[in-house]
Amino acid sequence: MPQLSVIVYGPNAQGHLTELLDSLTAHPPPDTEVIVAAVGDWARETAEGHAPGVSVVALPDGTGDAAARTAGAARAAGRWLHFVHAKDGLPAGGPRLIAERTAELDALDGVDLVDVLLFDHVTTDWQTVSRPSPDGRRLAAADRAARPLDEAADLLRLAPLLGNRALRTAFWRAHEELHTEADEPRAAHAALLAAGRIACLNQAAYEHRVPRPQSLPPRNPEDRFALIDRYESLLPLTADRRAPHAVLYDLMVRDLVTTFAREDLPDAVAREFFRRASLAAVRWRPGNHQRPAGLDGIRHALLEEGAYSRYRALQTANRTRRAARTALRTRKRQLGAKVRDQQYQRALSRPVDPDLAVFAAYWNRGVACNPAAIAAKLGELAPHIRPVWTVSKKNAALLPPGTDHVIPGSRRYWETMATAKYLTNNVNFPNAVVKRPGTIHLQTHHGTPLKRMGMDQRAYPAAAQGLDFAALMARVDRWDYSLSANSHTTRMWERAYPARYTSLDYGYPRNDVYYTATAADVRAARERLGIAPGQTAVLYAPTHRDYEAGFTPRLDLAALADRLGENTVLLVRAHYFYGTAAQPTGLRRSGRIIDVSVYDPVEELCLAADALVTDYSSIMFDYANLDRPIVIYADDWETYRTTRGVYFDLMADHPGQVARTQEELTEIFRSGAWRDERAAKARAAFRQRFCEYDDGRAAERVVRRVFLGEPEEALPPVLPVEQRTPAPTPEEATA
Repeated sequence: MPQLSVIVYGPNAQGHLTELLDSLTAHPPPDTEVIVAAVGDWARETAEGHAPGVSVVALPDGTGDAAARTAGAARAAGRWLHFVHAKDGLPAGGPRLIAERTAELDALDGVDLVDVLLFDHVTTDWQTVSRPSPDGRRLAAADRAARPLDEAADLLRLAPLLGNRALRTAFWRAHEELHTEADEPRAAHAALLAAGRIACLNQAAYEHRVPRPQSLPPRNPEDRFALIDRYESLLPLTADRRAPHAVLYDLMVRDLVTTFAREDLPDAVAREFFRRASLAAVRWRPGNHQRPAGLDGIRHALLEEGAYSRYRALQTANRTRRAARTALRTRKRQLGAKVRDQQYQRALSRPVDPDLAVFAAYWNRGVACNPAAIAAKLGELAPHIRPVWTVSKKNAALLPPGTDHVIPGSRRYWETMATAKYLTNNVNFPNAVVKRPGTIHLQTHHGTPLKRMGMDQRAYPAAAQGLDFAALMARVDRWDYSLSANSHTTRMWERAYPARYTSLDYGYPRNDVYYTATAADVRAARERLGIAPGQTAVLYAPTHRDYEAGFTPRLDLAALADRLGENTVLLVRAHYFYGTAAQPTGLRRSGRIIDVSVYDPVEELCLAADALVTDYSSIMFDYANLDRPIVIYADDWETYRTTRGVYFDLMADHPGQVARTQEELTEIFRSGAWRDERAAKARAAFRQRFCEYDDGRAAERVVRRVFLGEPEEALPPVLPVEQRTPAPTPEEATA
């Protein structure tokens, strides 16, 4: 019996079925069968062309989705069912993730079986590809514990798709109303309402493809009444279930108000829709229900009162106010931009200041990364050059005391940008910055590239979303120097950012500390974090996913801490893209899980850690300089590689050990494999390749070459990897 039956159903709409089956048969998911309930001749021929990798159930043209799902499920032999519409897609590795998670649930749950597994999805429409869903944060908040819906009613707010949930086969067959329901959102909600227990997988395992409306048959205005009927049939299923009833009611009112406001319905249909919606809103309103505050609350009140004319008047007044506010904001913005442009243009006429250097890092976050290390060395070797940092207003208060800085957009900011000779950043300065003759722009970057960057992102829409490649290359054309930590990076930068800059193969200055730090520095870093002598500190630092909406914890950290024992402390650092909202909560159990998401500098965390666990973050290349154990946790490697693109196969060229599941990760640490001879051998090869130029003197080379103009041959030569001595390990530092 396979673990999972993937039921692909429906006609070959716009040819998408071919692409879907190609992806499934090119890399057959383990422990998974694929059944195609093919509607119509084209779908049947397409499915038969992929045999024997798929089983085909041929259905006549016009067969509805519900009947197609039923026919496919009747052929299924798997313990779990995943319904995939023929127009939709599956991210690489999606079926494997579902099969593995459901197998975990089957093994752990015993008598109290989970009936529904929910997971994340991406959305593709005719304009964008693989747009993250807003469901990621809600799935992450639900963690991995299985529970009844009444204890997690918020899960009803997930997109009501059958494709973003897997159903236990016995559960599906026991609930006939799920088989016959033609309205997919109703079936998706009904499955949750009928389930005994529900579990979550906070990873994207489904691609929901939304056709262009103009490519679909026109809808009759009266079709909107089906939305009211949907909720009128679902709400009785929440009788005596307070939390699910309240959430479903809120969803109903939201959807009814949105449909009424946004759909251009004929007046007669609009009036009838409003009347029915009003009756439903009153009939199903929970006791002690509190309307939302503000304008939404007014809308809800008018709907419940059936006040059609007053609601329309409110809409008209709001549109008028919004138009007026938008016009005012536009005028203010245009005026402000004009004033700033005039100030900047005047400043550009002044002489360039040969002793003024501008530094910035991570989109004006503060003093950090390679620019910070360069600025510090500049103070030692060229104190006559005055550094000024560009820092956002919200981060200015966090600067080290006495740091000269400017706020982007201010008058002094544009004056400083116009007259500084040296401009150093680990990202790019704004498009409006002019590259003046005689000025020097140094691009330090902020990591070694595993993922595709720059122009190489064009083939990966999830990563390229919102990027203006022409504007990007205009920014790149301002670079005089591009810094690299290894020859791989140099080659990739020159490929991803083709321009006339000079590559500096000097190493990353932020990594100098890994060779200059002393035993006292290591002890001090651990003391600041509260790590006791003798404890094993594991730094967990995942990167962000372009295909996800927000930070998604990929590990059950509390369970991992329990399994690793009292002598292990986890330092958990979310990616900076997600800000403070990503900080894990409720995990400080006996001090063995420490949230270091906003701890700076990250180099101190690395010095304090005995080992690193990461996925695809460039921190692995930096940490390798310490020659300490690294474990890669690659639970979604196929999806990440497909959606983001990579420059090399990390599964083959990794820096130690690789885990694909939490159980494998736990076993790597419990067995000691994280620091065995095999891991050390892989790490040595990784260091030779990616720590090529990092030897503790990168900042010095940069300052002497770029700021002091010394010739290449006068710079300190790079010390070979085998001749370097990294900072002491925590064990050595306490010896």
